[in-house]
Amino acid sequence: MAEPWLLIVGLGEDGLAGLPDASRAALAAAEVIFGGPRHLELVGAGARGRAWPVPFDIAPVLALRGRRTVVLASGDPFWAGAGAVLAAAFGPGEWRAIPVAGVCSLAAARMGWRLEDTTCLALHAAPFARLRPVLCRGARVIATLRDGAAVADLAHWLADGGFGAVEITVLERLGGPAERLRRTRADAFDLDAIAAPVAVALDGAALPAGAGLPRSPGLPEAAFAHDGQITKSPVRALTLAALAPRPGALLWDIGGGSGSVSVEWCLAGGRACTVEPRADRLDNIRANIAEFGLGGRMQAVAGQAPAALAGLPAPDAVFVGGGGSEALFAALWGALAPGTRIVANAVTLETEALLIALHARHGGTLLRIEIAQVAPLGRGRGWQPARPVVQWSVTR
Repeated sequence: MAEPWLLIVGLGEDGLAGLPDASRAALAAAEVIFGGPRHLELVGAGARGRAWPVPFDIAPVLALRGRRTVVLASGDPFWAGAGAVLAAAFGPGEWRAIPVAGVCSLAAARMGWRLEDTTCLALHAAPFARLRPVLCRGARVIATLRDGAAVADLAHWLADGGFGAVEITVLERLGGPAERLRRTRADAFDLDAIAAPVAVALDGAALPAGAGLPRSPGLPEAAFAHDGQITKSPVRALTLAALAPRPGALLWDIGGGSGSVSVEWCLAGGRACTVEPRADRLDNIRANIAEFGLGGRMQAVAGQAPAALAGLPAPDAVFVGGGGSEALFAALWGALAPGTRIVANAVTLETEALLIALHARHGGTLLRIEIAQVAPLGRGRGWQPARPVVQWSVTR
């Protein structure tokens, strides 16, 4: 095979001194070198250097197809870097990547942590709420941050959220001559003059046993923004079990209400389009997307199904939590691909009758959910029953 024209070179804070011979040879032979200003300076790119456009765009690299070109990326180009974007745009024979130790490997080496037991997050371009599903007692997290000021913002976010006991190790300019590590608790943060590039190692060893979100479905209603229109915790747990979420799978959540089912589907690794006609409830859905750090994985869709479903990517599962009708189910059955999972909950007699008829026609499983909770009754206590829910689940 001919030598690729594009080399994707991982670069550390130690610049040329930390590069293998293959990377140095590629840089010496390059006609054009792309990278951030700091990277270009570290390798002495000079007149051959070209800084990335803002906002980031690989079009300038595409325009050089066939010419000897090097793209510089931090450490491992395929961890929150440009590597995957470039690889998707070119054929396998056009490019080659030469990584060096990335920020996660360097941070784990400084902390003495097993990388396979550590959660690594790119928070330099994502909200701190991405931490919510992983923070708990004993959690270990390595995260990149935007700049030095973001470290203080993170410490305040942790303290305000009840995670003040998290130990933060601030990792500045890892792998270079100006490397520095400093430690503090989130609720006692007082560090200044933090230099970028910066990452943090978060240690939750001192958190109480009940800190963080449980991994089982059925989060309490108080965890969500809602107006009362929310699938109750026990019913939601049974609904998620019937939907059977899997990493990367897409859910259509029709009649989303607060979006609680979508949130828990996404916390299990999936993606969701949450369809809701009411503007006030869409506001709650968006608030929950932000609170749980699910931007990019969960989308609020305004409108009434089935019309609002037009143009959405094909789902792996569909949940009908409100507004189920004969017309909606007929449209879904005709449009969904074989193998798509459908779960519908009914509270009214009319919708219950519809689900019974659909079960007779299409098969699947019917489940009647009856739950009662203890409540005051005179001077004692008694069982307060909730409205029964009938659940139909079927595979198209």
